[in-house]
Amino acid sequence: MDQILNKVGSYWFSQKANKEMSSVGDDLNSLSTSIEGGTKWLVNKIKGKMQTPLPELLKQYDLAVGIFPRDATHYEFNEETGKLSVFMPAICEVGYKDSSVLRFSTTVVGYLEKGKLADIEGIKTKMVIWTKVTAISSEGSKLYFTAGVKRSRSREAYEVLRDGITIEKF
Repeated sequence: MDQILNKVGSYWFSQKANKEMSSVGDDLNSLSTSIEGGTKWLVNKIKGKMQTPLPELLKQYDLAVGIFPRDATHYEFNEETGKLSVFMPAICEVGYKDSSVLRFSTTVVGYLEKGKLADIEGIKTKMVIWTKVTAISSEGSKLYFTAGVKRSRSREAYEVLRDGITIEKF
């Protein structure tokens, strides 16, 4: 009986330790990504390459300037591939004029093209439950959010930069 309890206890301890180590690894990867992004931004600033502010970039691509929270720290944009990475200091939620809510991870990645941000990772919207947003497109006075289903919202609600509210979980 002692041997069985020892094996069960060892297994349980091993599983807990693996889970904790995995969590530490995820935290280190997130920190590494943030540091890497910040370093690139700093090097470009020192070189004298001033980056277009994120709202201006979104406007150039015919998207609403207030899609991302005001406190987005910086972004990286590869003009050749269209890959856009936006960094936030913490996971947050933003409420908009039309009563919709978006939840942002600390890093949002997508592919920017005229009138559309596609293949998005890191944004959710509240429908009945929190649902992953996979694309945002713009057509005239409407923004279309694809989150399981394509849903239109008034573009006007997203034309103003808003503050994010820090939350615990994405």
